[in-house]
Amino acid sequence: MSSLELIASLGKIIFFLMVLFSFFLFTVKSEKKMANRIFAIFLLVTALDLSGLFLIGFFMEHPNFRILKTSSTLLQMPLFYFYVLSVCYSDFRIKPKHWLHGALFLLFVLVFKITSISEQSLFYFSIVVEVQYFSYIFAVFHALKRYKTLYLENYSNADRTGYQWLFRITLFFCFAHVFVLLKMGALFLGSEGNLIQVLYIIISLTALFIICWFVLTALYHPQLFTGIKTGLVPVHSILREKETETEKDDETLEAIQKLLHFMENEKPYLDFELTLEKLASHLQMPDRDLSILINHHLGKHFFDFINEYRIDKAKEILENPDNRKLTILEIIYQVGFNSKSSFYTAFKKITHQTPKAYRKAALSQ
Repeated sequence: MSSLELIASLGKIIFFLMVLFSFFLFTVKSEKKMANRIFAIFLLVTALDLSGLFLIGFFMEHPNFRILKTSSTLLQMPLFYFYVLSVCYSDFRIKPKHWLHGALFLLFVLVFKITSISEQSLFYFSIVVEVQYFSYIFAVFHALKRYKTLYLENYSNADRTGYQWLFRITLFFCFAHVFVLLKMGALFLGSEGNLIQVLYIIISLTALFIICWFVLTALYHPQLFTGIKTGLVPVHSILREKETETEKDDETLEAIQKLLHFMENEKPYLDFELTLEKLASHLQMPDRDLSILINHHLGKHFFDFINEYRIDKAKEILENPDNRKLTILEIIYQVGFNSKSSFYTAFKKITHQTPKAYRKAALSQ
């Protein structure tokens, strides 16, 4: 099998899998309907782009389809960005303003329709594609950073697995794009065909790996993706300048005492679904005021603030000889955690020991 035949075969496999996965995402019953649909459209658009690996003759004979295929590259990164937003924010919806992200696609469809696709126009098009690519990569990283901040400030069981997975796959997208840049450089410098064909094979295999990894992870590990509300705002954005410069006044100190008293006596941290919004409701104070109180005046993320109480409760249980028969897993759920990994991470962060080692040391005294 020649290199060209291998590229065409890989292209057909990738195209088939993408169409198959997109059909499945459109039809599968899931709480993440918006995210699934956006990613399904992303797969279809990417499949259209990669169809050029085995439908070169067809696109050369049908210029209108070639224009559509070429221009569709400008839809891939906006769709990936929307997918990240739909995973991060449970109430994310496509609004009229989001359609503006398709302006470049429509512009180049019009330009190619008027001027036709030439080497010169493709050169300028490739520059626009690269600028757009890195702009959206930056936007994705910014969205993930904001998501992480908001989660830590508003949720007590902030499992970072989903964030880490999205962060890693975005990094992998960046790494994979290096081969696309190498291919463009090789074409621009007029390198020999063998090198370009090898790069096409690497790009095809990388695309196949990414899509399979992406879709299978999303399907088999839906717990990775716990969305937050779009209306949440980071504390640093809502703090007024005077609040950051002045000392705690009597009203603030009173609110802190009320919060700490409630935490000690009512033990709301035992609720594994506790959020800042729910705690604010118990205390009968606005969400934003409580957020400023904890994240700014106490200098802690809501996540850390709640988990300190949970870990203190876990330490109390572990130190009691009467609780020898309790397993670590039982203790995890008793103190308000719903994730073993989150508990171990928080426990080790605070005590610098594993729960097992802490229990052994406490009971040996």
